[in-house]
Parts: sequence; C-alpha cells; structure tokens
Amino acid sequence: MTRKILYITGTRADYGLMRSVLRRIHEHPDLSLDIVVTGMHLMDEFGHTIDEIQNDGYSYHTVDVRYEDDTQAAMAIFIGRFIEKLTSIVSAIKPDVILLLGDRGEMLAGAIVGVYLSIPVAHIHGGEISSTVDDTARHAITKLASIHFPATEESKQRILNMGENPSRIYVVGAPGLDQILEERLLSKDELAEKYHLDFSKPVVMVIQHPVTLEVEEAGIQIRETLEAVVSLECHTIVIYPNADAGGRAMINVIQEYSQYSFIQIFQSICHRDYLSLLKEIKILVGNSSSGIIEAASFGLPVINIGTRQQGRQRGINVTDAIYDRNQIKTKIQSILGDEKLLIAIKKQLNPYGDGHCGERIVQLLHSITINNELLEK
Repeated sequence: MTRKILYITGTRADYGLMRSVLRRIHEHPDLSLDIVVTGMHLMDEFGHTIDEIQNDGYSYHTVDVRYEDDTQAAMAIFIGRFIEKLTSIVSAIKPDVILLLGDRGEMLAGAIVGVYLSIPVAHIHGGEISSTVDDTARHAITKLASIHFPATEESKQRILNMGENPSRIYVVGAPGLDQILEERLLSKDELAEKYHLDFSKPVVMVIQHPVTLEVEEAGIQIRETLEAVVSLECHTIVIYPNADAGGRAMINVIQEYSQYSFIQIFQSICHRDYLSLLKEIKILVGNSSSGIIEAASFGLPVINIGTRQQGRQRGINVTDAIYDRNQIKTKIQSILGDEKLLIAIKKQLNPYGDGHCGERIVQLLHSITINNELLEK
C-alpha cells in the first residue's frame, strides 16, 4: 500500500534544500508525494518561486496566505490563517506523514495540524540552536513531532535532552548537501555569461535576513553590511531577504545600492544557480543558514553577521562579525588575504554530513511502522 507523504513549503530556501528528498519520495514506488505551497512562493515581490515547483512537475496545493505587512503581528496572523486552511487540505488528503523542515511559522503550523489530526509529523533539522526566537519554534516542532531527522549527533543529543524517544531519532545529515552531489552545477564560464560576472576579480555574495527580536534594526543592519562591501568595490551579488518582519525594510535599503555598477540585486536565484555561485565566489557575507551548512562543502569562507546563527555548529570556514561596516570590511580583507586559512577551509569536512540525506530519509519514511504508538509521547 502506498504511503502518502505531505511536505509543506513556504520559501524558496526550504524548497531548494529539500529538492533531492522530494524527488526521491516522488520516485519511490511505495511512497506518494503531495506538497502544500504557501507564503513567499506566491508573492511576486520575492520572485513568485512557485514556478520552480510547477517546473518540477509535482502534485501541489496552494494556500494563498501571505504576510500582509512587515510586522511581528503579521507573522502571527499568517500562522493562524494558515492553520485554518491547512486543516481542510490535510483532512482531505489524509497523509500518513507530514514532513517538515526547520523552524519557520508554516512548519510550526503544520506540526500543530498534524498533532490535532493524529497524523505523525517527521521533522528535519531539529535540535539546532541559533540564539533567536526561531529556536522557540524549532523546539516546539520537535516536541510536536513523532519522528526526528536531525542533521548531526550534536543535534540528536539536544533532542534526547528534550525527552524524546531515542528509537525515533535518526541522524541523517543536512538535505541541502545532496544537490551539491546530484545536480549538474553551472561552470564558471556559464555563470559569468548568465550573471555578467568577472571571476578574475573577487566576487562577493550578500544574503542577510531579518532577526525576529531585532526587527526595528533590520534596515540599519543591512546598511552596515552593504557599506562594507561598497567600500571594497568588489563585484557583489545581493539576494533579497525572506518575508519575515523587517524584510521589506531591508529591501528598501538594498534598492538604494542599485546605483552602484558593481552591485547586482536579485529577488531570488534558482537553487542550482545558487549552489553554482557558492562554488565560484570568494566569500559569502550575511546571516543565511547556507553559510553555516552548504558553504563548507565548497570550501567557501563566510562572514556570519549578528545573532541569527549564533550557537549553531559550524566549520572553520565561518567567521563571526557584528553589525559594523568597519569590522565586516576588515574581516573580509583579512580572510581573503590569509592563504593558509583558505587552504585549510578547502580541506575541511562538512560537519553536516555527506550529501546522502535524501536516501536515508526516504528509506526511513518507507520502513518506519506507523501506528497509534508513534503518536504517543
């Protein structure tokens, strides 16, 4: 009998990370995949990234709930509205498992719906810490979930410390690493032509998201980062932040820097191209989780700014900085001028796994016994 798996996606980021896992579920003869699409995917200002899901050919259902404005209240309202609409869809589909990734509001909503409809929730990337309010959502999802797919042994231990059943915790690695092995990434020449880049000079990428407890400072924070890269006059790719509270304020600041010929601004970049760029750029600057997780697989130096990823397990490629243009500039220059460090970064192993997460998750989703005991805590 085919086992139904329902995945919820609200951003370009989570869908890109899960692409390999979703493909493997879709191709498995004893599993079927449904996807619920919501949030940023449906918003033109963030690139209308539902197009990527359509192109991949999956069965999906849209829940047209969006962030109405740039406030924390809007985030709470989004979750409430999404729960209501998601409940109807889940009740109709009757999935065997709801699969969730990370800590975003739509994932928390999915976990709540799963619990109250007596459907097991499987949670990827639980047990991590980042010293922000996102941890509250992530840990809440962990407590609501019946099946745990942490990326590392360190994360597994945190889940155990929360009192979860050890027989339901499976270390699988990070799903975002799978595509690095599986995807045909663009060559340097292909990237240069498509994005008008000159790789004979250092290329910098900036991805910085708002921090939930620092919403009022979001615009100021991104300005400090952009002033640092402007002072270096390096060719810089800037990608829009997510739609969380503070995101639009950041976008308004980012747009001011379109006047510089060496800065390119994108609403979004497809995941294959994004990984291809990580392979070729000289340094990643900001606070994206991809700087903590995927960048290590490319031996890419990262300047991790602020508190968003604070406390997260990371490799030697990550250097922390505060929101200060002078410190950010100095650290970029220091890292790019340290040949010994750059060689060590290239040789390091990624603490988040080997790029075979999808295989493990699909095997477990197929083999785990699903019964009422799985729902008991």
